[in-house]
Amino acid sequence: MRLFIAFTLISAAVTFGLAIVVLKLGHRYRLYPKIRERDVHTRPTPRLGGIAMFIGILAAFGVAYLLASQFPPLQIIFADPGSILAILGAALLIVAIGVADDLWDLDWMTKLSGQFIAAGLVAWQGVQIYSLPIQGLTIFSGWTSLWLTVITIVIVMNMINFIDGLDGLVAGVALIANSVFFLYSYLLAQDQSPTNYFSLASFIAAILVGACIGFLPLNWHPAKLFMGDAGALLVGLLMATSAIAVTGQVDPVAVTSSRLFPAFIPIILPFAIMIIPLLDFGLAVVRRVSAGKSPFSADRKHLHHRLLDMGHSHLNAVLIFYGWTAAASVGCLLYFVLPVYFSVPTWYATIFIMLALLACTIVTLAPLTRRKAVEAASQLAHTEPGHPQKFAKLDPLDGASDDAQGTA
Repeated sequence: MRLFIAFTLISAAVTFGLAIVVLKLGHRYRLYPKIRERDVHTRPTPRLGGIAMFIGILAAFGVAYLLASQFPPLQIIFADPGSILAILGAALLIVAIGVADDLWDLDWMTKLSGQFIAAGLVAWQGVQIYSLPIQGLTIFSGWTSLWLTVITIVIVMNMINFIDGLDGLVAGVALIANSVFFLYSYLLAQDQSPTNYFSLASFIAAILVGACIGFLPLNWHPAKLFMGDAGALLVGLLMATSAIAVTGQVDPVAVTSSRLFPAFIPIILPFAIMIIPLLDFGLAVVRRVSAGKSPFSADRKHLHHRLLDMGHSHLNAVLIFYGWTAAASVGCLLYFVLPVYFSVPTWYATIFIMLALLACTIVTLAPLTRRKAVEAASQLAHTEPGHPQKFAKLDPLDGASDDAQGTA
C-alpha cells in the first residue's frame, strides 16, 4: 500500500507543478479560446491542464519502471511491456487530439476517429474484455472481444468529456470514482494473489487519483485552469483501461454461487461510479439525434447546466455530482466488501444505497421545493384581504433561478 501511496504522490506533485507552468504559459501566450455561449465561466481561462496530468501520470509510470528491478512486486505491472507502451501511446494520442481541439476546435469526426485509433491500440496489445463470470465461463472470440473493448473505451471517454462543464467537476468525480475503484482492485488482488497485491488496474487507478489531486487545486471554483478535452479524454481512457484490466483478475471457473455477485463487481462497478456521466451521455445523444443533429454537437442542456438553471450555485451543483458518484460507487463496493470481509449480508449494502440515493435526490430537488414555497407564499400575499394587488397576476419571473448564478 505504501508504494501505491508513493506513486499517487509522485503523480500529484508532478501534475500540480506542471499545471502551474501550463497556467503561466497559457496566460503569457493567450492559449485560450473565446467564451462560448454554452460556457459557464465568464473570463478567458487556459484549458491545457490535460498536458500536466499526462506528464504527471507518465512520471509515475517512469518511476515505477525504474524501481521494478529493486521491488519484485512491481514487475507484474511491466510483465507485458507491449500493453504498457500501448496504454501510454494511446494516452499521448488522446492528449494530442485534445490539445488540438482545445486550441483549434476540431470537427467531431476527426476527434472520434482519433478516439477509435487510441482505443484500438490498447485493445490490440491485449488489454481486452476476454471473459465474464456468467454461469461458470463465457469467453468471447478474438474479434468480438477486441471490438467490445474498443467501443467500451470510446463510450467511457465521451461520457467523461460530456460532463466537463463546471469547475472541478471531472477532476472531483474521477478522484472519488478511482479511489473507490482502487480500493476494490487492491482488495481483489489480495484475494486472488495473497503474495503480490500489485496489479495494472490498481496502479492506473492510483496514479490517476494522484493526477486529479494535483490538478484540482487549480481547477476548483473559480477555476484558474481547465483540463480541456485533453484531460477529460485522458481520464476517460485510463478509467476504462483500468476497469477492463481488472476483469482479468477474476477467474470465472473459480466463481461459486455464493460469490457470483461479487464476481460481477468488475463489470458493475465501472458503470456504478459513472452513473451520472452515463445518464448525461445517454440523454445528450437522444436529445441531439431527435433534433436531427450530430450526437457530438455541443449544447447547453447537460445535467450540470440544468442544475444551475434549477437554482443551484456552481459549488452546490458540483457537490451534488460528487454525492451521486460517491453513493453509487461506495454502495456498489459494499456488495463486495461486506460479505467477503465481514460476513455481513448484502442487504446492508442495499439499504446504504437506497438511503444515499434518497438523500442525493432530496438535495438535488431542493431548489424546486423552495421555489414552490416562495410562489405559494407570494400568491397568498397577493390574495390576502386588503392587499392592494389582490387580483394581480404573479410575475412569471417571481422565484425563478438566476441564470447567472454559479458563473465563474
